Parts: sequence; structure tokens; C-alpha cells
Amino acid sequence: MSRSPLHPIPLLPVGSQDAPAPLPPLLPPLQNPPSHSRASRCGPSTWGLSCLLALQHFLVLASLLCASHLLLLHSLPPGGLSYSPAQLLASSFFSCGVSTVLQTWMGSRLPLVQAPSLEFLIPALVLTNQKLPLTTKTPGNVSLSLRLCSLTSCHGLELWNTPLREVSGAVVVSGLLQGTIGLLGVPGRVFPYCGPLVLAPSLVVAGLSAHKEVAQFCSAHWGLALLLILLMVVCSQHLGSCQVPLCSWRSASASSTPIYMPVFRLLSVLTPVACVWIISALLGLSVIPLQLSDPTEAPWFWLPHPGEWDWPLLTPRALAAGISMALATSTSSLGCYALCGQLLHLSPPPPHACSRGLSMEGLGSVLAGLLGSPLGTASSFPNVGTVSLFQCLFFMQTGSRRVAHLVGLFCMGLGLSPRLAQLFTNIPLPVLGGVLGVTQAVVLSAGFSSFHLADIDSGRNVFIVGFSIFMALLLPRWLREAPVLLNTGWSPLDMFLRSLLAEPIFLAGLLGFLLENTISGTQTERGLGQRLPTSFTAQETQKSREKAAQEYGLPLPIQNLCSCIPQPLHCLCPMPEDSEDEEGGPSETGEMADLLPNSDESCPTASRDGFRSQ
Repeated sequence: MSRSPLHPIPLLPVGSQDAPAPLPPLLPPLQNPPSHSRASRCGPSTWGLSCLLALQHFLVLASLLCASHLLLLHSLPPGGLSYSPAQLLASSFFSCGVSTVLQTWMGSRLPLVQAPSLEFLIPALVLTNQKLPLTTKTPGNVSLSLRLCSLTSCHGLELWNTPLREVSGAVVVSGLLQGTIGLLGVPGRVFPYCGPLVLAPSLVVAGLSAHKEVAQFCSAHWGLALLLILLMVVCSQHLGSCQVPLCSWRSASASSTPIYMPVFRLLSVLTPVACVWIISALLGLSVIPLQLSDPTEAPWFWLPHPGEWDWPLLTPRALAAGISMALATSTSSLGCYALCGQLLHLSPPPPHACSRGLSMEGLGSVLAGLLGSPLGTASSFPNVGTVSLFQCLFFMQTGSRRVAHLVGLFCMGLGLSPRLAQLFTNIPLPVLGGVLGVTQAVVLSAGFSSFHLADIDSGRNVFIVGFSIFMALLLPRWLREAPVLLNTGWSPLDMFLRSLLAEPIFLAGLLGFLLENTISGTQTERGLGQRLPTSFTAQETQKSREKAAQEYGLPLPIQNLCSCIPQPLHCLCPMPEDSEDEEGGPSETGEMADLLPNSDESCPTASRDGFRSQ
């Protein structure tokens, strides 16, 4: 193995593959990497390596799925599920696979893996806890206090299946509302107003929001959890610059020069997970989730179809929970789009890509709810954090979409076999906690890295950032520990407020959006006056925008149908003026790009592209 100095890749939306764009004065400029930099030595993305990376993403997705189902089923009593947890998990795998393929093929076109997110889990837990059988205790003359009924006569299978059907109904409502929001082009109109001071708090809160659940999983065996985290850090950081020669098939006339790749960094999740899982099995440590274990054998093959167990139940409470799910997941997904674009060194997603992305996510959630899954599908922050661990720019730009397609196909195949899906219920709890902990930490750091785009020394910006993050973390905790539950007298409204106010990512995005667009400030303060690097020639600028148009554009067969769709749905298609903006058009080098199209200092050609970091 040869060893070379580490060349970190900055999180910038635009840039040259040969020389990274210089950072603002707050950070020292990076030196131009030599011809043998990591971005150029990552080599062609072979199918074998793509399959390994897809398996790595699949393990992250499986960890997130198992963790979400475990937290939801934990609120039910033993035996409260009338069907196999393996079938429930297989149904979720299938819906996630279909949603991932749709997202990468005709959605936002970003390589985003779709999975249940915390924004679905929180309203689901609120809804199931509201429906739990309760006993009352009246100590003297004080107000009633409610406790969960633990008697065996308090519940039955039919009673406990009812809240799960309600949760599935809420998922269907969420998908319908989210799809409608995307079809109407609302994300494309809102996203240009989401600057760095809106994105950064959302990403920071997204990284911090799951720390309690991660700690619970790791506490099952801290030794295994710390070993996994240590191995992931060593592989992705300390051994990240180690280049390993790879054997590849070549024709007789081809050059025999070996291809060197940072295998440790590229497989910084798969290798540690496999090692810790094997060690756990050899030591006989039983740290698997009991709620997902099933003594009965699941079938080898089944075809998921709507109404397999029962149809989703639509009630006023389910409608309220579904609305809160749609609002929270839409906020989370827009932040995920921006973060993924940064990691791939692309310009911010254009309006049509954001609208299509939310539409496809809504379709995936509708499918998940109809299949009986209690959790919908949304862009996965942990999987985006896994992409950041690669730090192989060439591979991320050429092979990420292929990897996402493979992940979707893996999930669909596994969803057809509950027996195979049952194998992933044996993932040790410390592995779940360690994987989610490291990937969430990467998302947190990405949020902090976005602060340099704005003037963080400005009192206005300090207030917006601090207030948004603190209140987004404070309100859910206050709501959870309040001695008296929020009660307006109308159960659906209570359900809506309790679930929405418990969504930290939605609160951070909403507060940041309102404060950023209502408090006066200059373009420079807001981070909206950043210019493209002065070293960029007009040709380089045009190539960058042509690449963005290619990455976010629809496939040619579908794009040919854009002229046939109704006028209200034209917001889903790249229009000619969008192509002119993305491909350069009459713009000049160093043009200003900002997020407020109607601002006095705004540049018209940049109003469609959101913000650029340089």
C-alpha cells in the first residue's frame, strides 16, 4: 500500500474537479492538489465496487429501519402485533426500494436513499401513545393523572392493531399531502429563500436530534459500540489516505498500470460493521432487539400488496398526524437535497428538481402506508452522511446514482423475502447505535461547515443561529416533560400540535426561515453575496452549469413528455429559461448568486439557483 498526504474535499456546491475553489477568508485556502490527488486516483467506479458501496448503504438503511421499527414496536405490549415483525420489515424494505429508484430516476435525480426518518416516527409515537388504554388516578382534589394500563385485560390484538392502522393512514395522508405540495411547485418557490442561516441550523439539529436514541442502543453493550465507532473513525480518517492497488479486467492492448483506490475510506462502514458483528457472534453476546425477533419462521417469498393485513384507517387523529408528518418531512428533505448537492460539488437543486423530489417521496409514502407500513419514506440523512465519509469526489460524481439504484434493487429484492429480511433483525443493538451515531455526527459537522458562508460575527446572524437551534431543541423537551399535556379541547388539534411541536428539524427550519427573511440584513451578512471563484473562466463556469443541468435534468424519454403535461405541472420540468441559467447564457464570470430574487442587491440570473458557496 502506498501512502499519500490527505487532501480534504471542501463541501462546496460548485468547483473544478482538478482544483478546489478557494474558501472564504475565514478559512485558509487549500493548495491545488497534485495530479495524483484522491479525486483523480479513485479510478473508474467498477460494478464490483459499486455493489460493495451499495451494500454499505444498505447496512445503514437496515440499521435505520430496524431502529425505527424497534422504537415504534417498543410502545406496544408483548404480543400486540398480530403478524410477523419480519413481514413488517420486509414491507418497509420494499417501499424504501421503490421510493429510492423513483427518486434517483425521475425525482430530484440526486443519489438519495429513501428510508423512514425521525419525522415519521415522532407523530407515530404520539398517535400510538394517545390510543393506549389508560387508567385514571385521582389523588385528592388535584387534576387527573393518567397512567398506562398494564393489566392483561386492558388490551387485545384487535385493539392494538387499530393504532397501527391509524399510523398507516397517517402515512398515506402524509404522502398525499407531500405529493400535492410537490406537484404545485411549492418547494421550488420556497427553496430560493432558504439561505445558509436556514440550512445550517436545520442540519445541526438533524445531527443532534437522535442522540438520545443512539445512546439507548449503544448502552446495550458499550464495548462493542465503542469498538465499532473506533474502527469507523480509523478507516475513514486515519487510514483514509492509504491507497490499495485493485485488480481489474483489461484487454491485451490496455495499459497494465494498476489502479489505486482508498479502499479503507470507501468501505469505512461495511468493514467495521462486519468485524463487530462477527465478534459479537463469536463471543455469544445476545444484544439483538427482542421486539423484532419472532419465534415463528417467516415465508421465503411473498408479494407485498395493499390490504395484506388490513387497510389503513383514516380518522381525524390520523389526518392531523399525517399533516404534521408531511410538513416535517418536507423540511427535512429540502435540507437533505441541499446537503447532498454540496457533497457532490453541484450547484443547489433547481426548483423543478425540488418539486419532483417531494412528489416522488410522497408517492413512496403512499405506497408504504397502503402496504401496511407504519413509517413512510423520506431522504435519509444517515445515508448522506455515509456519502460524506467516502470523500472520493470522482466516484461520488460518477457512480453515486448507480449505487443508489443498486440499493433500491437490493431493498426491493429483500422485500420479497421476509425470511431474508428476518436476518437483519439480528443486527446487534450497539451496531445500530454506532452506525447511526457516526453518520449523524457527519451531518452535524456539515451543518457547522455551512456557517462560514455567512458573516457569523454579525449580531443578527448570531441571534438567528442560536435562537433557532436552542428553541428547536427546547420546545420538544418542554412538551415531553410538561406536567400537563397540551389540551385544546379538540383531540385532532391536540394531536397536530403535540406531534408538530415535537419535530426539532421542522422547528429549526421554520424559525430560521422566519427570522432570516424578516430581520433586515445585507447580502454579505446573509451569505447571499458570495461570488464564483475569480479563477473560474467563462468556459469553466459554463461547464459547471452544464453539469448541474445534466445532473438535475430528467431522463430523455421522460423529458420528451414534458410538452404533453398540463400547464400547472410544468413546474416539474426544466424549462428553457432554466437551462439557459444553468448553462451560463449571457452571464459573466463571477456573477452574484443569492437567495432573495426580489432583493435590491439580487442578481436575476441567480434567483433560480438558490445560493452558491463561492
